[in-house]
Amino acid sequence: MEKINCGIAATGAAMPEKKLTNHDLEKIVDTNDEWIVSRTGIKERRIMEEGKGNTELAVKACRQALETAKVSPEEVDLVLFTTVTPDQPIPATASLVQARLGAERAAAFDLNAGCSGFVYGLVVGKQFIEAGVYRNVLVIGADLLSRVTDWQDRGTCVLFGDGAGVALLQPTRGKGIMSMELGSDGNQYEMLRLPAGGALMPASHETVEKRMHSIKMNGNEVFKFAVRIIPEVTKNMLRETGRDISELGYLFLHQANLRIMEASRKKLDLPPERMPVNIDRYGNMSAATIPVALHEVADSGQLKQGDLIAMVAFGAGLTWGGVLMEW
Repeated sequence: MEKINCGIAATGAAMPEKKLTNHDLEKIVDTNDEWIVSRTGIKERRIMEEGKGNTELAVKACRQALETAKVSPEEVDLVLFTTVTPDQPIPATASLVQARLGAERAAAFDLNAGCSGFVYGLVVGKQFIEAGVYRNVLVIGADLLSRVTDWQDRGTCVLFGDGAGVALLQPTRGKGIMSMELGSDGNQYEMLRLPAGGALMPASHETVEKRMHSIKMNGNEVFKFAVRIIPEVTKNMLRETGRDISELGYLFLHQANLRIMEASRKKLDLPPERMPVNIDRYGNMSAATIPVALHEVADSGQLKQGDLIAMVAFGAGLTWGGVLMEW
């Protein structure tokens, strides 16, 4: 029996219209444009309008991918939503997206692996495709980090934005996803977390007053972790497949900080044009950063069939993940 491979058939992305620039932030917190750009590479980010949730952007991105692939919602087998900002704890936001899309046959669930979520989702979706269980799997990476940002914390509020990206996975005759790596170091969970709102620490007057429903991060430790793990994962996947860094067409990194991305690129000795960057326009969108960048490059026509690409992410957990594939 011929082995089934899994590839990406189409992509989609959706962003809020509202822009929040560094100059806008200067009016609400003690910071300035030069400080933000020099330390993060971010110039502006998108902010979702009040009264709308993660489902809104995800549905737009999914419809775009389905239209590109000429797949109807009724043909979708699974909606896999990777996020740290679900519209509500119950039910899974994937179920809300499924309903809005009209994907009546599809199973649906959420996956939380922090900013590594989209890569984790690709690996999970790959298993269903290659096992012959499903033919059309929507892997969504979408987050509204503006909703869990402490706008009084100048160290973190400059980093985050909102957005959604999606990849439609299908069986492929090509090589598709060739290598993958997932990992987690739960001993470092305190480096990046949102303390309150779960079963351990439900919402109370005290948690709200102490601003515990917003992201807390040890930026220096996360930086050191990311700069070590990104080159390591990339080299591991290339080694496993017998490929060389010189063959890599594009390296799609989680866009948390431009300095992390540049340090990782230099460690890999990769030319700047092979590492797509959009953090200057969108900031850190958690699980959405890689699929949005992937869609922008694919939609522009720069990605060609057979191109070797890698997607590598890191995030809360601390988690990390990588996928190496032929387009």
